Amino acid sequence: MTELTEQIEKRKQVICDLVEDPCYVPMKARELAAFLQVPREEREEFRNILQELLQEGRLMVTESGKYQKGDGSCWTGTFIGNTKGFGFVEIEGREEDFYIPEDKTGGAFHRDLVQIIPLPSRHGKRKEARVVRILEHGIRTLVGTYEQTREHYGFVIPDMGRLPKDIFVPAERSKGAMDGHKVVVELTDYGSEKKSPEGKIIEILGHRNDPGVDIMSIVKGYELPVEFSPKIMTQVEHVAKAVSDADRAGRRDLRDVVMVTIDGEDAKDLDDAVSVSFDGENYHLGVHIADVTNYVQENSALDREALKRGTSVYLVDRVIPMLPHALSNGICSLNAGEDRLALSCLMTVNGRGEIIDYEICESVIRVDRRMSYTAVKNLLEDESILEKEAEYAAYRELMPMFRLMEELAALLRAKRKKRGSIDFDFPECKILLDKEGHPLEIKAYERNVATDIIEDFMLAANETVAQHFYWMELPFVYRVHDVPDAERIHKLCEFIRNYGYYMKSLGRKGSKTGSEDIHPKEIQKLLARIAGTPEEPMISRLALRSMKQAKYSVECTGHFGLACQYYCHFTSPIRRYPDLQIHRIIKEQLRGRLKEERIAHYRNILPEVAKHSSEMERRADEAERETDKLKKVEYMEERLGEIYEGVISGVTKWGIYVELPNTVEGMIHISKLPGDYYIFAEDTGEIVGGDTGRTFKIGMPVTVRVAACDRVMRTIDFDLMEECGLQEYPGEREEGSWQKRKRRKS
Repeated sequence: MTELTEQIEKRKQVICDLVEDPCYVPMKARELAAFLQVPREEREEFRNILQELLQEGRLMVTESGKYQKGDGSCWTGTFIGNTKGFGFVEIEGREEDFYIPEDKTGGAFHRDLVQIIPLPSRHGKRKEARVVRILEHGIRTLVGTYEQTREHYGFVIPDMGRLPKDIFVPAERSKGAMDGHKVVVELTDYGSEKKSPEGKIIEILGHRNDPGVDIMSIVKGYELPVEFSPKIMTQVEHVAKAVSDADRAGRRDLRDVVMVTIDGEDAKDLDDAVSVSFDGENYHLGVHIADVTNYVQENSALDREALKRGTSVYLVDRVIPMLPHALSNGICSLNAGEDRLALSCLMTVNGRGEIIDYEICESVIRVDRRMSYTAVKNLLEDESILEKEAEYAAYRELMPMFRLMEELAALLRAKRKKRGSIDFDFPECKILLDKEGHPLEIKAYERNVATDIIEDFMLAANETVAQHFYWMELPFVYRVHDVPDAERIHKLCEFIRNYGYYMKSLGRKGSKTGSEDIHPKEIQKLLARIAGTPEEPMISRLALRSMKQAKYSVECTGHFGLACQYYCHFTSPIRRYPDLQIHRIIKEQLRGRLKEERIAHYRNILPEVAKHSSEMERRADEAERETDKLKKVEYMEERLGEIYEGVISGVTKWGIYVELPNTVEGMIHISKLPGDYYIFAEDTGEIVGGDTGRTFKIGMPVTVRVAACDRVMRTIDFDLMEECGLQEYPGEREEGSWQKRKRRKS
C-alpha cells in the first residue's frame, strides 16, 4: 500500500468513526467538512472521499442529502440508460451490473451517479435494483436535432441513443434554431417520469445535411476539445524552432547512428525512430522517442491542457491532437535531416530474442530517412524493386538494416509468443472520404511486415522501460491488463467444449483465486488450434470478449494479453499523456533530481493521472468508433438493395449480426429469418429454427442484401438471401431467455 493510499484510508476511517458514533446526527457534505475542519483547498478531495465511501457502501445518503452509516443494502454506481426506458447500473470493481426496470429508474438520466437498493433476486435472472437517489448528474450538455413542433417551442431529439426522452426547448431559449439544425443543448431541468427534460440551446452546429456537421456533432457530443486557447498558442510560439548547443549539452550524441522513421504515408507527427545493427553475435536495437517534455513544462498551461485531453483522437476525417500541431508536427516531430532531442532506449538482443543489456538516455538524433510502411513492405517482399522503380533507388544503402530489422523483429515476436503473448488479428478499417466528407471507399486495413517490425520494437522498449523503473521502486505509470474474470473464462471453456476444444484451467467456476484460473498461453494455444477452421471467427471473438480492458495504473500488476509482468507506454508522448508523464520521471531520475520531495509529488498526482488518462482513452475510442459507424452507414445508404457475401459476427436473441469483408457490420432481425420460430441457445452461441432446424452461428458465411440504413441510430439492416430468393416474414418479438418468432396470420 502506497503512502497516499494509506493517507486516504485514514481519512475515510475518520469519517466512518464519526458517522458510527451513537451521538452522530446526519449531516450534509458541507456540514461534515465544517465539523471536521477540512481546509477549503481540500474540500474537493473531501467530496471525492465521500463518493468513494458511498461506492463502497460504508456510507449512504438520505433523501435530504445527509450522510449516515451504510447498512450494506445500498450501492453507488453509474446509470447506463436505454431508449426503451430501462437501464443498468455499473458498480466500480463489480463484474456484473444491476438491471434497473423502467418503473424503478427514479428519473435517472444516462451517466448519472446514483444510489440503488437491490431487489429480491429471481432464479436465473440478472440482479435487479431500484434507484433511490440521484447523487450527481453525469450529462450537462448534449447534441441533437432541433424540431420546431409549435411556434412557441420545439424539441431537441438527442443523438445519444441511450436517452429515452426528447428535450423540450421554449422558443426564447432556442437561439434562433431552425427545423433540422444540429444543436448543442444545455440541460436546465432533467424532468421526471411524467415530465420531459428541458434545456436551452447554446450552440448551433449547422443543418444536419451540411458537410462536416455529422462529425462535429459527435465531437461536441463527446465533449472533445477542438481549439487551443490563445494563451496556449502564445506559449507554443515561444518554443524554440531549432535545437541549440545548449539543448545538446549533457546528451548522448547519436546523430551519426543510421536511423529511420517508419509510419503511415499521411502521418505528420513522427515521434519514434528506430536503428538496428549487428556485431556478429548480438543485435543492437535503438528506439528513439521525441523528447516532448523539453517543450512542455510541468504544470504550464500547455501541460494542463494536454492532461485534460489525455490523448489525441483520430476521427475518420480529422485528428484532434493532444498538443498543438506547431509542436507535434514541428520541433517534436522527428523529421529527416534535422537535429532533434530524444529519449533513447538502447537495447542489446541476443540470437534468442532476449534483451541482455540496455541503456536509457537523453540523446540528440538526426533521422536519415522518413520511410512509410508501404515502402518498407515492398522492399522486404521484393528487393528487385530497387531496380524496377526509380524512387526506391535511394533506399539501397538502407536495405541491410531493413533485413536486420526483419530478422530481429521475428526473434522478438517468437520470444513473446513462447511466453504466451496473445495476438488477436482482427482487421481494422480504412475509410476514404471526398472533400465534402462523403465516404468513397471502405476497406480492411491489413497488417504487414513493416507494421509488425515497428510494433515489435515499440513493445520491446515499453517493456524494458517499465521493468527498469519497477525495480527502482519509483512512482510510475504502468499499462496494465488484468487477468480475465474466472466466471467468463469458465463460460468460454464450456462453450468451446461444444466444438471439441479445451483449455487448461487452473481453477474452477466461482474460484476466489481468479488470477490463477488461466494462463495467457492457453488462450494463445486455443487461437493456434482454431486457425483456419470454420469456427475461428466465432471463438476468436468470444475469447476477445472474455478479456478485460487494458488501463493505466500506478500499480504494476502485469499485462495479461502480452504475458508480461512489466509494461508501460513510453513510445508516443506526442499523442498520449501517460507517455509524456513518465518521460518527465525518466529525465528527473537520469539527472539525479528525483529526491524525496519529487517522489512524494509523483506519488500524490499519478493515481489521478492514470485514472483520468484511462477515461479519456475510452472516450476517444468511443468517439472514433461512432464516426466510423456513421460513415459506414452513409456509405451503405448508396448501396441499398445490393448483395454481399459476409460472415456472421454475432448472435443474439433478437437476430444475427453479419460483417462484410470491408468491416461493415449490419443486422438481420429474427423476424426476417426463414421458418416459424427460433430458439436462442446461449450455451452454444447459436440461434436454431424450431421448425426448420436451420442453425445460425458466429463464423458462418451468409449472403445478404442491404435493406435499410439509419444515420441517427447508426445501424444497418440486412436481409438474408436464400438460394430460392429473398425470404421475408413480418414478425413480432417475445422477450425471454430464449426467443420465438411466429408468422403472423393473414
